[in-house]
Amino acid sequence: MIAYYKTVNGRIEPVPQREDGCWVNVIAPDEDEFNALIHVYGVEPEFLRAALDEEESAHVDNEGGQTLVVIDVPCVEKQEENILYFTMPMGIIITERDLITVSLRENPVLMEFSGGLVKNVHTGRKTQFVLYMMLRMASRYLQYLKQIDKHTNYLESLLRKSMKNKELIQLLDLQKSLVYFQTSLKSDEVTMEKILRGRYLKLYDEDQELLEDVLIEIKQAIEMSNIYLSILSGTMDAFASVISNNLNIVMKVLTSITIVMAIPTMIFSYYGMNIGDGRNLLPLSGSILYPLIIAVVLTGVVGIILYKKKMF
Repeated sequence: MIAYYKTVNGRIEPVPQREDGCWVNVIAPDEDEFNALIHVYGVEPEFLRAALDEEESAHVDNEGGQTLVVIDVPCVEKQEENILYFTMPMGIIITERDLITVSLRENPVLMEFSGGLVKNVHTGRKTQFVLYMMLRMASRYLQYLKQIDKHTNYLESLLRKSMKNKELIQLLDLQKSLVYFQTSLKSDEVTMEKILRGRYLKLYDEDQELLEDVLIEIKQAIEMSNIYLSILSGTMDAFASVISNNLNIVMKVLTSITIVMAIPTMIFSYYGMNIGDGRNLLPLSGSILYPLIIAVVLTGVVGIILYKKKMF
């Protein structure tokens, strides 16, 4: 899909066709659209392939008068009852005439701009428009990190009441998301620092200040992700220890109950045997009352001993 947008009266609005100073948004292009971008728009094929590669890391490149900026954008989706946070690459291609964004699927940053939610951004000012995209990307990272922190606290409160695999699996998914965020943020930071040197994009004073703001947001997001990942890792280890300890307690109680219940069984088994010529030679075997008393007394004594040793 290829869509066109242009700033009209301070607001980004869709336009029917390609115009000077417009933004070309490409989402999961088919073969015809891919070829049109190469032959009609003059985009370097390697740039398109890099932007459409799911495993492509953030970087900036310059070739043939065109600049490619690949950044990792945070995304979120709901899978059944779980919320999954992940990152995906988005390519920004700057040619002499056009500013083109290329991605495999829609992402929150593109939706904000295409929906006209970001105001006072001019699509004709290519460098500034790219930097505002990066700023919204960094802000989205911070927003999702705060959501992850709140979700982690909620799951932790549930686990304090009852240990369930469902909450533990959700914590594991959040831990995985933080690892994705941390890796992508570091790649984005390196890319921003390369752009800040001015070798790939021409930066004016306002643009440089805007890029510095983006770097500050990125560094803050990296620090937050490190903190949340450390807390979550400690929480997972603590709950794993609690679960193991609970299992040991259950096994200890069951073992103690087994010992106590074995005493009457052993006594009645002995007194139930016939020894000699029909006579039972065991002591106090004249009446069923005596084995019963012995079983009760021994069971009580062993039970008290185990109780004092905190086996129950």
